[in-house]
Amino acid sequence: MGDKFVLLVMCLLTSTFSMSVAITSSSNGVVRLGLKKQSLGFNSLYAATRIKGRYSTYAKGAVTTTQDSDDSEMNIISLKNYLDVQYFGEIGIGSPPQNFTVIFDTGSSNLWIPSSHCHFSVACFFHSRYNSSNSSTYTEIGKPCKINYGSGMILGFFSEDNIKVGDLVVKNQVFTEATREGSVVLSLASFDGILGLGFQDVSVGNVAPLWHSMMQQSLVAQKVFSFWFNKDPMASEGGELVFGGVDPKHFKGQHTYVPVTQKGYWQIDLEDFLVADQSTGCCINCTAIVDSGTAFIAGPFDAVKKINDAIEAKGFVSMECKKAVSQYGDLIWQLLLSGPDKLCSSIGLCSFNGTQHLSDSIKMVVEQKGETHNVGQDLVCAACELTVAWMRTEMMQKKTRGKVIEYVNKLCDTLPNPTTQLAVDCTKIPSMPTVSFVIGNKSFHLTPGQYILKVEQDMATFCISGFIPLDVPVSPPQGPLWILGEIFMEAYHTVFDFGNLRVGFAEAA
Repeated sequence: MGDKFVLLVMCLLTSTFSMSVAITSSSNGVVRLGLKKQSLGFNSLYAATRIKGRYSTYAKGAVTTTQDSDDSEMNIISLKNYLDVQYFGEIGIGSPPQNFTVIFDTGSSNLWIPSSHCHFSVACFFHSRYNSSNSSTYTEIGKPCKINYGSGMILGFFSEDNIKVGDLVVKNQVFTEATREGSVVLSLASFDGILGLGFQDVSVGNVAPLWHSMMQQSLVAQKVFSFWFNKDPMASEGGELVFGGVDPKHFKGQHTYVPVTQKGYWQIDLEDFLVADQSTGCCINCTAIVDSGTAFIAGPFDAVKKINDAIEAKGFVSMECKKAVSQYGDLIWQLLLSGPDKLCSSIGLCSFNGTQHLSDSIKMVVEQKGETHNVGQDLVCAACELTVAWMRTEMMQKKTRGKVIEYVNKLCDTLPNPTTQLAVDCTKIPSMPTVSFVIGNKSFHLTPGQYILKVEQDMATFCISGFIPLDVPVSPPQGPLWILGEIFMEAYHTVFDFGNLRVGFAEAA
């Protein structure tokens, strides 16, 4: 029940805006593509985190093929800020190019986009679809494949065509035409597909990733690419991806480089994890995957619990429930004594008309007493309804007001929080501790303003912890695995150096 409740809340609470930017290019061959931006909303936040929540085995991207499936030298791609948690840019496929919006994902290795042959997945009808018959450079392969993304599965087949990235054209690139996108989450996403920038070792069908093809075709001067993410959702530029070099205007000082410890993913050693400059003691032989396609920072349960406890992070429902008890508990008590109908509506927390009743979309059982209450879909309204239901149940047992409110407050803490997102009190952000990751004998600090996401919704601001728990099974002597996603990369300009098999970080400018 809890999963459905939070999912519906997040899907219903959404708002977006967009802004167009003209396409620009320079004479030295550096290309910047026009971008759109959207403001952060629960709907897209849910989609962004779920599409990348796929670390079910050793690392994310449990990707498989089906059993029967046998400077002028730099190219700069501007990126869209996907509601502050996903960045994406535009590529072209075929001749003439058919344009698609993709996530540039260092945590996977395949390129897939929706196919014109996708007829039975709702997600395909919300996005651009590749039509091979409209391309003069298309080569048929037809070999079937499957890519698992945790909550989203892609079924399709391999094809070959030219791929335009900025002003570069990668010839004869193998990619996946998706004929089935097995998740409603993909319908909500603002991107069409995913362009993997990982290693060929984890590529479905052992297909050479697009980045490898760039190097093999000598399209880039250096075997490096680099990311700059702009956290400001109001800025005209969402970020920048540079193939073949780095853009010095987007970082300060020098990069700290550390070697890739395991090919397949951009995986590095993580020496320590600090909260308020104090070691948590949770990192013995820790490693981290640097992942441009994951929104949050994910880590072992015990370590993430330390930081979320320190910032008093709670589930959304629990937080709103406790707010309702704190702010309206006494009033609800008085109103329950007088027995008005539609109590939450009467105090302005639910907007029901004269004939409408509580939504029956969600049902929640109140403390296993056999009394089932329908819970509304709006978060604040639902919190009020839960509070009223619990207080009414306790009042029937002749308990005092103080005891009832104390009891209900405790029940708020027991509410399920099935999603990985946790809410924090926005007013307490200035007093929250700094969090640090020790990489290459250097501490990389994240301030509360950098690791807390703010969601604007209906003139209200919700604040979300940027840390989510993720325990990934590993084999000794390897220790716990962390995922350093976009929250970390927003703070630190990141260079992926394929030629020297290393990753570099410098303070973002």
